[in-house]
Amino acid sequence: MAKVALITGASRGIGRASAKMLAKNNFKVIANYNKSEESINDLKRELKEENIEIDTYKADITKKEEIKNMVKYVLDKYGKIDVLINNAGISQIKLFTDITDEDWENMLNTNLSSVFYVTKEVLPSMINKKEGHIINITSVWGITGASCEVHYSASKAGIIGLTKALAKELAPSNIKVNAIAPGFINTDMNKELNNEEVEEVKNEIPLKRIGEPEDVANCIKYLVESEYITGQVIKIDGRMDK
Repeated sequence: MAKVALITGASRGIGRASAKMLAKNNFKVIANYNKSEESINDLKRELKEENIEIDTYKADITKKEEIKNMVKYVLDKYGKIDVLINNAGISQIKLFTDITDEDWENMLNTNLSSVFYVTKEVLPSMINKKEGHIINITSVWGITGASCEVHYSASKAGIIGLTKALAKELAPSNIKVNAIAPGFINTDMNKELNNEEVEEVKNEIPLKRIGEPEDVANCIKYLVESEYITGQVIKIDGRMDK
């Protein structure tokens, strides 16, 4: 039976590229989305033209009950989850002094708590099978910190700590837990920047180009095919993390 992969935030950007990459490599993909129904339907149509089917599931990953229902749906239908990719996330540029309580809670709930709760629901089935891959999408700003993105950086740093600790805990159960820390990737998350600002960022990247979602998806494919990599944080950033 094909391996089953659940991807959160799969309607756009890295999640979308990852869903396409794994589906084209014979994984049964369940693509989670929340608000972007049109985008997820476009993804389904695009793959169907290549005779590739994916499953989709609408759930707000900040709500525990919706997470439980999503994971139950996958396990009831497919009997297992071999790969979990915690990709869903948000960003916000704001001075620290302007960050509201609501901003802080929304950022931590969406980017960090969701990883905890989705993983918690998926884990029992992986532990029972003594096998699995969990890949958490963090950010280079979780490593180096970003000015005017304190809450974002904190949420992504939390993912790194969670990944390293959980990898040690789950290693005896043969479950691999890794994180990918993208740099500046060409996604909607960076759409607030104008062309001049994008060029400035590009000039600061030694490889002199913006990363593409497929660059991250290729790393995900490598990790889910590896059986001896765990507890790692892999930067996909063109060496921009100064």
